[in-house]
Amino acid sequence: MTLDHREAVGGRFDPVLMQEARRLSWAALHGIRERMQPGISEDEARAQAAEVFSDLGMERLWHPVIIRIGPNTTRTYRQRSLPDVRLGENDIYFIDLGLVFNGHEGDVGDTFAVGHAPERQACAQAARDLFRDVAGKWSNEGLSGHTLYNYAHERAEAMGWRFNHAIKGHRVSDFPHSVHQGGDLGDFEHNPSRGLWILEIQIAHPTEPFGAFYEDLLADPAH
Repeated sequence: MTLDHREAVGGRFDPVLMQEARRLSWAALHGIRERMQPGISEDEARAQAAEVFSDLGMERLWHPVIIRIGPNTTRTYRQRSLPDVRLGENDIYFIDLGLVFNGHEGDVGDTFAVGHAPERQACAQAARDLFRDVAGKWSNEGLSGHTLYNYAHERAEAMGWRFNHAIKGHRVSDFPHSVHQGGDLGDFEHNPSRGLWILEIQIAHPTEPFGAFYEDLLADPAH
């Protein structure tokens, strides 16, 4: 029994398989990270990602592979990347994956800096730290999705970063979650149930053209 129709799941939903999809999605993300070398373009990185997915036995994508490099890290998933951007020697990029394994949806994202780029490294780490801060508030205090995103905004500003309000998290489930019309986590007025919602965090430097992204399932730590 769920609190809200937006937390409905399909007849084949299995929490264990959700966790396995999560684990394999993180494995895929780190497999792509190993292939991200200076000079690579976003298109080339996506092409190499297909090899990683095949090795892990991915069934399908449930959203396109998103890899953003440099100034494109400030853009949301709905915005097109600036063309002809390649990873520099001292640069930043993020990976956002929506993959299906065993009929269940994984959705993970993380940001990495390469070379000597201390501000970019700090931004990537800040996105992770902010995610863990907000996820901890959910786990410890049982706050609504709406309240969690208000808290995330306040904390991001206190940390010195711009917070992207267009990114509000969403449902996952047995594929496809879209039939349940779960909407955005940031608009959910209940305490989100464990293992059903993705918390997304996107921040940017207040003046420079780079940012960071991190997302994972609201559940026990995956890794």
